[in-house]
Amino acid sequence: MTESEKKAVLTVTLMAAFADGAKHERERDEIRRIAEGLATDGLHLPSLYQDVLMNRVSLPAVVAELKSTEAQHLAYEMAVCVCDADGAQSEVERRFLESLRAAFNMPAEAGREFDRMADSIATAPLVVASATTARGTQVDETALDRTILNAAITNGALELLPETLSTMAIIPLQMRLVYGIGKAHGYELDTGHVKDFLATAGVGLTSQYLEQAGRKLLGGVLGSIGGGLLRGLGKQAVSSGMSFASTYALGHVARRYYAGGRTLTAAMLRDAFDSVVREGKALQGQYLPAIEEKARSLDAGKVLQLVRGA
Repeated sequence: MTESEKKAVLTVTLMAAFADGAKHERERDEIRRIAEGLATDGLHLPSLYQDVLMNRVSLPAVVAELKSTEAQHLAYEMAVCVCDADGAQSEVERRFLESLRAAFNMPAEAGREFDRMADSIATAPLVVASATTARGTQVDETALDRTILNAAITNGALELLPETLSTMAIIPLQMRLVYGIGKAHGYELDTGHVKDFLATAGVGLTSQYLEQAGRKLLGGVLGSIGGGLLRGLGKQAVSSGMSFASTYALGHVARRYYAGGRTLTAAMLRDAFDSVVREGKALQGQYLPAIEEKARSLDAGKVLQLVRGA
């Protein structure tokens, strides 16, 4: 894929991120931070961010830069994933995706299987098949340690896979981890609460997808595969291991938060998360063999089963 096509794919993705105009200022700040962090010699992403935010680019002009079918499919898949990252698509987001399909002259049925799989991931329930523990009951700390580490390894494995849906699956698995930890400490949570917890800790849903997918794309790892999953591993050098570290941190900070009766302030949560992320990054190399082994065992069906809790 050419540099101009990568630029166009990222521009389409940013346009999708802001399609509904309802992003919280905190999420906008995260997206800007990520654009600055992903800047390369050939692409100045902060400029792309500003162009999209100020409506200085048009969809037809961007689409015209996507010459290959591969690049067009990848742009569409990333747009679908970013629209689904924070849950089911809004009506405005659906219209944006319809406009994108029309701009690509995609047949009516093109991408439908991918759309179905992405929607299945975005709307997967949080339900964990275990009873809520009464508050004050002794929690099995060893089992909780194991659960957090396994979740971090799984999401680290998804980060290595070179396709869009694997990246999208990281977010709902993080949400399910937080939900399960709250339940173990006697709290019955809903999706809104879990999203708020992630956002307060500093994990934006749309921005996290953009960061992971952007790193893969710029590193030449992300590939369009028309709705299926590939069985190869991406280049570990492209990744900072953030999925392992952020999942590890979310698990341990959630544990501290719910064990302490939800008394941590927003600032304390953010500080705790940043601290444990650094710890997770230090541990990622130690668990890389387990992460790679897990990645080799994943395919499309298994990714969907993980997200659905099967």
